[in-house]
Amino acid sequence: MVRPPQSNLSLSQGVRVLFYGLTPSESTFSQVEEVQDYVQQAIPYFVGMMIIELVITWFQKGQIVFRLNDACSSISAGILSRLPTIFGRGLELSGYIYIWENFRIYVLPWDSLWTWWLAFLGVDFAYYWIHRMSHEVNIMWAAHQVHHSSEDYNLSTALRQSVLQKYFSWIFNLPMALFIPPSIHAVHLQFNLLYQFWIHTEIIGNLGPLELMLNTPSHHRVHHGRNLYCIDKNYGGTLIIWDRIFGTFEPENKKVIYGLTHPINTFEPLWTQFHHFIYIWKTFWTTSGINNKIFVIFKGPGWEPGKPRLGCPEDLPKISGKEIPYNHQIPFWLQVYAMLHFIFVLGIYLQIFANKLAVSETTILFGIGYIILTLTSIGLMMENRKQAAILEFIRCCAFLCLHELGSLTGPFKLVTEELYCTQIGQRLFLELYRWLHFVDVWHSGVYEV
Repeated sequence: MVRPPQSNLSLSQGVRVLFYGLTPSESTFSQVEEVQDYVQQAIPYFVGMMIIELVITWFQKGQIVFRLNDACSSISAGILSRLPTIFGRGLELSGYIYIWENFRIYVLPWDSLWTWWLAFLGVDFAYYWIHRMSHEVNIMWAAHQVHHSSEDYNLSTALRQSVLQKYFSWIFNLPMALFIPPSIHAVHLQFNLLYQFWIHTEIIGNLGPLELMLNTPSHHRVHHGRNLYCIDKNYGGTLIIWDRIFGTFEPENKKVIYGLTHPINTFEPLWTQFHHFIYIWKTFWTTSGINNKIFVIFKGPGWEPGKPRLGCPEDLPKISGKEIPYNHQIPFWLQVYAMLHFIFVLGIYLQIFANKLAVSETTILFGIGYIILTLTSIGLMMENRKQAAILEFIRCCAFLCLHELGSLTGPFKLVTEELYCTQIGQRLFLELYRWLHFVDVWHSGVYEV
């Protein structure tokens, strides 16, 4: 049953891994070190499926399903969420391994089909409660709200992940560490996450009998809705049976309006990640009474003194069905500039992961800092923010300094040389200076589309 570990997925495996389709014989390992990074290997398949969704939507509706600003914001969040994994397993898996090594009460055989399927059910059951608590506990919602902040619903939305959620959720998986080997658990953690990619789409309708057992695009559209009937429903990861058992299931029956009940109206990645923590901090200090302060953290996001734990539904903004997503327009040349730099920084991100064992930690830290700086600058550009000009100038100066000092060599050489040496890179850099010179006029609206 056990196969030798391999470093890359075949085309068939790459497609099937997105649908929880790898068999136990293909995904069973004796040691956690042998477990592949399926999420990172799935990136080309994410891109391929997004292109397919784009084409199908164009033929079905004659329109493009992705808005550039929102899609970049979602992918930026996905990049940020993955950066901590560059340095190792992370708390989620390390905590599990610690419990396994010190407190396990029974050892299930790692090469048993029963262990594989039990881990499948255990991880999905734990995910249901992780997900549900992430909506019902304010401090956990502060991390999870990132995923719900898009007002679009397409495959890029699936990539909009939180940097911090794993640091709140890891404890829910610890009971499995008492008997399920870490290598099997590590596989299903990834499979459960990857399965949820394809359900973030509007091009797939009702799937008939599959709707009874599996989490489907129809079920998950409800979960992402801010309509009253959608709030706090359909928490399942791979299976929808947990929602049916615990009373949180709701079928799709009306047009779904996506996003947060109170939209944040931004594409800036750091504010998207951390704005609700700031809100909790401010609310904590303005709320009177020590008990109420604690409840601000641990009761629902809509809770206020004198109200139910999860707040009152009547306090939610009314949905008319005619809501228009936040979509600040910027000049076409700036869209091109932002998109090219976004592609370049995505290349740097991929190169870091591909070569993380071959370069120093200092080089990796420089690369991560440059990625965060670039994504933040692009987010500000997408909003026509005045501060973007200053930050972009700093970013470009940092790029040139790192290049001249040799910090952006090795795995970053190909990407940086393309940007630094091509005529279009030089032309766009000159456009930046013109943009800086006229930024006050542009910000006032003269250059806006």
